[in-house]
Amino acid sequence: MLAYGCLALSMSLVGSYVALSKPLVATFPVLLLAWLRFGIAALAMPHWLKRPADEPAMTPRTRGLVFLESFLGNFMFSVCMLFGVSMTSAVSAGVVMASIPAVVAVMSWLFLRERITVRIAAAIGCAALGIGVLALVPAHTTAPGTPRVVMPWLGNLLVFCAVLCEAAYAVIGKSLTGRMGPKRISSLINLWGFVLSTPFGIWFALQFDFGAVHGGIWLLLVVYAMAASIWTVWLWMTGLHHVPAAQAGVFTVMLPVSAALVGVLVLGEPLSGMQVLAFALALLGVVLATWPARRA
Repeated sequence: MLAYGCLALSMSLVGSYVALSKPLVATFPVLLLAWLRFGIAALAMPHWLKRPADEPAMTPRTRGLVFLESFLGNFMFSVCMLFGVSMTSAVSAGVVMASIPAVVAVMSWLFLRERITVRIAAAIGCAALGIGVLALVPAHTTAPGTPRVVMPWLGNLLVFCAVLCEAAYAVIGKSLTGRMGPKRISSLINLWGFVLSTPFGIWFALQFDFGAVHGGIWLLLVVYAMAASIWTVWLWMTGLHHVPAAQAGVFTVMLPVSAALVGVLVLGEPLSGMQVLAFALALLGVVLATWPARRA
């Protein structure tokens, strides 16, 4: 039950920071924001980098997996997600990210040769329909007082690229949890994210007016960095260590729900009928993809 709680809380936090990153991308350039996120988190967990005495030394393969986990699940996910939510609504981003279980199923079929059942195929279809319905949502469905979204299709496409990265992150993460502890995985992939984003971060930092950023945004940035790089990763890896990957997928339903709730209740985004339909299709796909199969 504790592992289940870790998985559910992790996905809830991911959905929340996906939505709450909208005010941040309106203030900071995306690549500068990613660099600040990794840097703040790196300052908070240097003690997690040390290898425990009972943990074996990393093999070249494990080092490669750690790099891929960071490059895809941290760096590319952050870039695609931040650019994406700057061009679309938090509700729409939540709908697109509800396709994660279906994408994981497709990746498992492609790379692990796992069988796609009729139910999984139906889940993939629901996810595709939900994302397709978003194309019919008018571009002006944004929160009152915010700039008009002129390219929601591009924003949704970038969020879907983040979904691909997140699915790879889930598959690679399951392999890593059998070799390393959750804290060390979290610190190492965050450190790689900081290294990868440093050249871009320094370039934008030299041209950015930090004095124009008010205190509320700085506080939100710290919370975003801690949630994205530390809390969600540690919670997910801790739960994944005790729960099979397929079963852990059930808890991804918390991601789109929390993203949509924050978008509507906190950011004041309107919720159109087409978005409700897309959201319902996406959630149906999550349920179909993750519902436990009946035992023989």
